[in-house]
Amino acid sequence: MNPSRIFPLSAETCAESKVHKVKKMKHKLYQLSISCIAITCLAAQVHATSPAPAKTENTGAQSAPAPATSSAPAPAATGAAAAPKPPAPVSTSSTFDTTKIPVVSIPSRPGAFLLPPTGPGYYSLWDLATGNKREKPPVAPYAPFALLTTPSYDIDFRYMDTPGHEKDIFDPVKRIRFGDDWILSFGGNFWYRYTHETDSRLNAAGVNNDFHLLRTRFHADLWYRDKVRLFAEMLDARAFGSELSPLVTDRNHADILNLFTDIKLANINNGPVYIRFGRQELMYGSQRLISTLDWVNTRRTFQGVKAFWRSPEWDVDAFWTRPMIIEKGNLDNWDTQQNFFGLWATNKPKPGHTIDLYFLSLLNDNPVPTANLLAGNLMQGNSDVHTLGARLAGNFDNFLYELEGMYQFGRRSGQDISAFAVATGVGYRFPVPMNPQGWIRYDFASGDGNNKDGKSNTFHQLFPFGHYYLGFLDRVGRQNMHDINAQFTLHPMPWLTVITQYHRFYLANDRDFLYNAAGQATIRDLTGQSGGHIGDEFDFRFNFHVSRHQDVLFGYSKMFSGRFLDKQRPGISPDLFYVQYNFRF
Repeated sequence: MNPSRIFPLSAETCAESKVHKVKKMKHKLYQLSISCIAITCLAAQVHATSPAPAKTENTGAQSAPAPATSSAPAPAATGAAAAPKPPAPVSTSSTFDTTKIPVVSIPSRPGAFLLPPTGPGYYSLWDLATGNKREKPPVAPYAPFALLTTPSYDIDFRYMDTPGHEKDIFDPVKRIRFGDDWILSFGGNFWYRYTHETDSRLNAAGVNNDFHLLRTRFHADLWYRDKVRLFAEMLDARAFGSELSPLVTDRNHADILNLFTDIKLANINNGPVYIRFGRQELMYGSQRLISTLDWVNTRRTFQGVKAFWRSPEWDVDAFWTRPMIIEKGNLDNWDTQQNFFGLWATNKPKPGHTIDLYFLSLLNDNPVPTANLLAGNLMQGNSDVHTLGARLAGNFDNFLYELEGMYQFGRRSGQDISAFAVATGVGYRFPVPMNPQGWIRYDFASGDGNNKDGKSNTFHQLFPFGHYYLGFLDRVGRQNMHDINAQFTLHPMPWLTVITQYHRFYLANDRDFLYNAAGQATIRDLTGQSGGHIGDEFDFRFNFHVSRHQDVLFGYSKMFSGRFLDKQRPGISPDLFYVQYNFRF
């Protein structure tokens, strides 16, 4: 299907004679955007040094820290669970309720989520060094982990409107007030990661790979009351020192990650309705299908429009977007050959439990190369894929559970699609010191052993955070696979998180491809004689929460080849070591 038939305004923009002009215009617009942000920053600093109107404040001793804020569901990237919600803050404005700005979308719990420690202890290495033993977790906008899939625009600083909140060195650049109607915030993130890979990417030559990644992000967030929001975030991602060619997702020099406007349309059943236009990250449910993908250096973003409603019981989103194409040396552009739209609803029947219901459509008109067609690799284009799914997740005291089912239909390279995937697991938190928790899980995604029967049965994983679910080596994606896996976690101290995982991987269909975390077909035995056992993977992660703003993550992953890999890549035994430093403000 040609997207111009649906969205005529976006069609036929790639004429050879116009490419240079378009890129030049985009470059000028980008410079203008950066200039506007810089001017706004200067204005904010001038305002910050001006005398502010007197406000009522708590002049007594600071109260004990409140529980971690509701933005902590970010552990969707780490396996940690959402922290307790803080007490309701007090509005400081007479014209509108500032405690509801911004309208934060609280992510659903991921699969294999953790229940964080809650008792007395040192919650960071800085607390330990300064002797600051807390009775309970501090109020903090960030999860105590180096990976954070939550978009910057959903990080929750509303606790700052609570009198007596714990102060921070970066408070002056958050929630800057311009009179009674405007709120401006700034923030950013920097990370560095060193990676060593053995038998990198299952390459037949057995080449190893050492490389370094740097990523810098900066954002500005401006609200007019609760009516209009302008959000802009830049990203600069760089890679160097690798023996193999960097991945597309390793580098993107000085580009735009988010740039959108929110406009409030109405209030329905005690919940606001907004519409969002522009470039934006998307993250939903378990993130098995839609995620910001924080592990990669560039993150994942889209461009389009989204309407969303937030209420105490329901979150409902309807969106139409196109994925962005990463261009290392130029401003990214959207893929005019793909249209991604859907409806996602999340119900919160009671605390600790979540129900996700969704319908998603990906129309991909990119041509499939002839070589891929001849090899039976049909997954990278020329398809209309529709996904219908539901998910239950939560905990009854120390008992943890999750169940998600997804069914796909449509057309792919002239064939009818019928595919499905299932993810399920149960866990338990042991009520003993060090907060031990364990999960046993099973993941399945269908495959196709015959690409000439008029039916396509391989599940399409869409835009996932597969890295979190299917091993940090990224050799297996949620396509044509069985994964019998287990997870065990510990908090020897509240500031140290230890996560171990074991995966036993099989092909769902021995004649279909092995697909990697990016959904790309890598290895296939058309005869099926190599069997289905891909291999066994162990993953170990150690996260040191240095301070509210800093984390250090060490990880090691190892795969022991099964019969399939032994036959297809004899002698290959991949492993991965990495260390990452992350700073946020």
